[in-house]
Amino acid sequence: MDVQLIFAAFGGGILGAALGALPAFIFTGFVGLIGIAVIAAGGSAAILNDVTFGTLLGPHIAFAGGVAAAAFAGNKREHLETGLDIITSLNKCKDPMVLLVGGFFGIIGFVLNNLFVNMNIPTDTVALTVFVSGVIARILFGQTGVFGKFNNIDGQKRTIAPDSNSIVMDIIIGLGFGLVVSYLIILTEITTLGFCISAASLIFVQMGFEAPTTHHITMVAGYAAMATGNMLIGALAAVIASILGDLIGRTVNSHCDTHIDPPATTIFICSLVIFIVF
Repeated sequence: MDVQLIFAAFGGGILGAALGALPAFIFTGFVGLIGIAVIAAGGSAAILNDVTFGTLLGPHIAFAGGVAAAAFAGNKREHLETGLDIITSLNKCKDPMVLLVGGFFGIIGFVLNNLFVNMNIPTDTVALTVFVSGVIARILFGQTGVFGKFNNIDGQKRTIAPDSNSIVMDIIIGLGFGLVVSYLIILTEITTLGFCISAASLIFVQMGFEAPTTHHITMVAGYAAMATGNMLIGALAAVIASILGDLIGRTVNSHCDTHIDPPATTIFICSLVIFIVF
C-alpha cells in the first residue's frame, strides 16, 4: 500500500471535516461531472477515477471523514447541537481535534476500501466503506446504539415502516429518476453519470430547499442498466432502491445521534444483488 496515498487520504478526511460532510459530497458531484465531461470529450478518466472517487473527494474518505468529525464534534466536544449534523462546515468549531478525527477516518476509509477491493467483494466497495465507517463512528462517538433509540421523546414506540404516502412518493421518484438515468447510462455507458448529477443536486438541500436525495436511486439504476442494457430493469432497480433507502433511513438513521448514511447503505446492498445476479 502506497504511503503517499495514506497521507493523501488523511488530507482528504481533513478536507471533508473542514468543509462539512455534505458540502464535500456536493463538491464530489460537481467535480465528477467535470471528469465525465473530460471523458466525453475524449480525455483521460483521471479526474473521475483519481480525484472524484480517490483520496481527495472520494465519499469513503472526504464524506466519511466529515461524518465522523461531526459525530465527534457534536457528542464529544459539544460544538454542534447533534452529531447528526453533516451540513455544517466544521472549520467553525476552531477545534484541531475535530479536523484530526476527520483525517484519521479518511485513512480508515482508504484502508477499508482497499481491503474490500482486495477481498473481491461483489459490491460497490466505496458505498460499503461509507456504511462501515459510519458504524465505527457511531460506536466510538455515539450514545444511542447502532440502531438508535427505540422510543420517541414522548415515550411512544418509533415507527420504522413508511406510510402509504411515503411509499407512493418513493415509487414515483424512483421511477422518474430511474427511467431517465437508465436511458442516459445506456446511451453514454458512464455508470456514475446519474450519481454525480444527484450528488451535485444536493446543493439545494444545503441551501435549505426540500429537494430529494437521489444518488442511491441513480447509482443503482446505473448499475442495473449497464448490467442488462435494459432501461426498464434499471428503472425497476431504482424504485426498489428508493423504497429501501427510505426504510434503511428509518432503521439506522432516526432517533440517533450520529449519521449512518442510508443512500450508501442502499447502494452497497443493491449493488451486491446486481453484481451477483448479473
